[in-house]
Amino acid sequence: MTEHAALPDWLTGDGRKRSRDWTTGDSRRQSAVAGTLLGLSRLVRDSVFSEKIAARPGLLQGLDPRIKLVGMLSLLVTVSLLRNWYLIVPLYGLTLVMAAASRISLKLYIRRVWLFVPIFAAIIVFPSLFNIVRPGDPLWVIWDFGHQVTLGPWSLGTTLAITSQGVKGAILLILRVVTSVSLGVLLALTTRWADLLKSLRVFYIPRVFVLVLSMTYRYIFLLLAMAEDIFTARTSRMVGPSSPREDRRFIASSMGTLLGKSHAFSEEVYGAMVSRGYNGEPVISHSFQARPADWFWLASVALAIALVIGGDRLLG
Repeated sequence: MTEHAALPDWLTGDGRKRSRDWTTGDSRRQSAVAGTLLGLSRLVRDSVFSEKIAARPGLLQGLDPRIKLVGMLSLLVTVSLLRNWYLIVPLYGLTLVMAAASRISLKLYIRRVWLFVPIFAAIIVFPSLFNIVRPGDPLWVIWDFGHQVTLGPWSLGTTLAITSQGVKGAILLILRVVTSVSLGVLLALTTRWADLLKSLRVFYIPRVFVLVLSMTYRYIFLLLAMAEDIFTARTSRMVGPSSPREDRRFIASSMGTLLGKSHAFSEEVYGAMVSRGYNGEPVISHSFQARPADWFWLASVALAIALVIGGDRLLG
């Protein structure tokens, strides 16, 4: 028997085939775990990318974070108060204009906004389209029962139809969600996290609330890094696919290990912060200073708000 024949199959086999099998075939169970960790790692990269966007020269990046926060919150409140959906559309268009002026890719921006939240909002409001949930003027009769239909103490009427009031209400809610999420994403993309936390403290947001936000933001990435390290360590010690029982055991043990490590790290990180003078207040290397351009932007936002609110009252 030659020396080459004495080597095991997993060592002499085609390495490319083994790499393909890692995500397909018999290793699908492991690929699910790997896919989850890859998605979490992508979240970290997106966050770092957001910090890069906030460092770019642009319209919103150059504004005082305090002024920007006031303007965005004012727009959010305005969107929630409008009763006519076609007046929300110009505000959504305004968010797109500000995103383009801030050198944000509109494709990235629109995908972040429309990917999940508006879809979930549409699913939630879908039942309100029908006269069973929201009575009104029939826009499209889907089914005529021919008689009164009751379900226990509730009367479902004689027809199943989509009402005009239901459609208008659904459009209004979806546009509110889309525009509100767009404003929030725009604020997050164009503002450094430390500057945003400092702005919250300027407006007397409770210190404990700001502290929780700060630590949560930091520990998300710390826990993701630890989870990825645990998975990488296990992968480097494996030969071939694992059984479902081993996968379940690994996930359970990893959860316990991650919990213990996170608790230990929290004590160490907090001790390090206190030893460096941390007292609960977010600290940044520069001070805020409002300029005429900041006040001009805020006045423009106030003018837009006044116009849409006035139009909403006139239209009723």
